[in-house]
Amino acid sequence: MNQTRHNWTKEEILAIYNKPLMELLYEAATVHRQFHDPNTVQVSTLLSIKTGGCPEDCGYCPQAARYHTHIEGNDLMSVQQVKAQALRAKSSGSSRVCMGAAWRNVKDGPEFDQVLEMVRTINKLDMEVCCTLGMVTENQAKRLAEAGLYAYNHNLDTSEEYYKEVISTRGYEDRLQTIENVRKTNVTVCSGGIIGMGENVEDRAGMLVALSTLNPQPESVPINALVAVEGTPMEDEKPVEIWEMIRMVATTRIVMPQTQVRLSAGRTEMTREGQAMCFFAGANSIFAGDKLLTTPNPDVNEDMEMFKQLGLTPQKPFIKISQPQTVEAADSQYASLGEKPKWSRPGHAIDRNEAAKEKGKVVSKS
Repeated sequence: MNQTRHNWTKEEILAIYNKPLMELLYEAATVHRQFHDPNTVQVSTLLSIKTGGCPEDCGYCPQAARYHTHIEGNDLMSVQQVKAQALRAKSSGSSRVCMGAAWRNVKDGPEFDQVLEMVRTINKLDMEVCCTLGMVTENQAKRLAEAGLYAYNHNLDTSEEYYKEVISTRGYEDRLQTIENVRKTNVTVCSGGIIGMGENVEDRAGMLVALSTLNPQPESVPINALVAVEGTPMEDEKPVEIWEMIRMVATTRIVMPQTQVRLSAGRTEMTREGQAMCFFAGANSIFAGDKLLTTPNPDVNEDMEMFKQLGLTPQKPFIKISQPQTVEAADSQYASLGEKPKWSRPGHAIDRNEAAKEKGKVVSKS
């Protein structure tokens, strides 16, 4: 019986990742069947509630204000707009709505109050609600929990070592602190990363060490393949091969047996056969809908057709953890503290990020 371990080493994870593929698939599929129904896949819809204009310099992200990526920025959506989108997602088979805002961190005030109202509204539709809003304090996490939040997403992105080559405007420690703040509530943690950013296999193993040694491990781990967007520092990165994705999914499944492993960005580049192998290797969650924040994603009807071919069924909401109770704003125990936390800014220069920023200035002027 494969028990959950919290002491995986990089060497052990590399040994798993580099196994002969058939052995790796067999082991991952065996672990998967111990802890999950292999024919059920959790379907999430990702909704960008506030797009573009982010002050961070994440090298992969088209929403960073400093790069010129032709992204149409928009202000925070209204609660009614979000409700309409959630109902649409529910009717197409999604059990979870994940709301993303292009913020560095949550700031107390009217916009955060509006997000709390969105959480209440979606939870009352009997759907799991996830948010990804940047760094959060303990009090902000408690307010989200009270509103009925089911999951909070905050990706580690990559290993701590390679992280310094991707982002200079926030520290790895802040990401871990945010996850810790969420863990002080009953909200589940969703945290994963991206492969194909120029990192090596050791960095992929390093990211899995960071995630698997968290106790408890994240309930959900998204594995993204970089979508190289023109104008970002990573626009010239070569697409990840499907075999790398399959190995990453299988390794994640083995070291985090009870976690939902989500096949996230990059699915438009994958064939159905490739995705089927990822499901066999232990992926049991996808993002559905035609967009993932700003990058393309397969059409939901295509996904349902694939599910039919593979004999997969969408997972119902609140299977793993029961539905949180929503506390109305008027009855809230937690007030806005007007916090101004000092999240770190490492501030070192990353050459390709600086180059993309300068190129963005030139394009903007022309």
